[in-house]
Amino acid sequence: MNTSTSSFCADLHCHSVISDGVFTPDELARRAKDSGVSLWSLTDHDELAGQQLAISTAREIGLAYLTGVEISVTWANQTVHIVGLGINPDDASLIEGLRRTRAGRADRAKRIGDKLAALGMPGAFEGALPFAGNPELISRTHFARFLVQAGYFSEVQAVFDRLLKDDGPAHEPMQWASLEAAVTWIRGAGGVAVIAHPGRYKYTATQFGALFDTFKDLGGCAIEVITGSHSVPQFKEYAQIARHYGFQASCGSDFHSPDESRVGLGSLPPLPADLKPVWLDLV
Repeated sequence: MNTSTSSFCADLHCHSVISDGVFTPDELARRAKDSGVSLWSLTDHDELAGQQLAISTAREIGLAYLTGVEISVTWANQTVHIVGLGINPDDASLIEGLRRTRAGRADRAKRIGDKLAALGMPGAFEGALPFAGNPELISRTHFARFLVQAGYFSEVQAVFDRLLKDDGPAHEPMQWASLEAAVTWIRGAGGVAVIAHPGRYKYTATQFGALFDTFKDLGGCAIEVITGSHSVPQFKEYAQIARHYGFQASCGSDFHSPDESRVGLGSLPPLPADLKPVWLDLV
């Protein structure tokens, strides 16, 4: 595969209905292909169930594919997401680790429903369930979609801004996997660990330094630089961080749906030419 041409487009972060997207893995594969994506990865939250369909569809339509997953991690009392690329989706330790990470989501969702009811929005748990393709992975996004459908808000982002962000009145904290465990599972499954959208995390400069140092010490080797979750100034900021720490660079739209995502599949600019793309060692 020629990854050096200007027409090469990698999108290594998106979500299907298996987690909190709205399209099936095969629909996403075709959408990526039609959008000009050259190399694609499906990275559902804490779940590998969509991988085989993504693999077979990508093969059928001639789209280069990297297996992927996005693991929820608790680090310094905040949620951080670690993407694993090029993993073996049949790896037993990874499968078991993700199962443990998913455990407790349903109970957490019921507590979110209780908080929303106390805020005057009853029936949110029952209303959110139909939006979750996998009830084990019911998330804040599914609640937000229900609240928009029910007429409480006009858009999903407004629900997060008002109620479901980490310090919002309906947020319910969750203890996810450790950073060490997530990186170990990914590396043990033959993959590369990537810090997803670092610009989203609310850490101090000192905390960020500790996060990057710890991640690198554990064997993590890449961060997302160009992502739909970053602003344009953050593209430059995290490119510089990648240079400083010697990280490889990844990119991805973080696509969930046409109505909710900031950018579409394959619509981001290319990585800076001086950074090593994470996929060079994987394809």
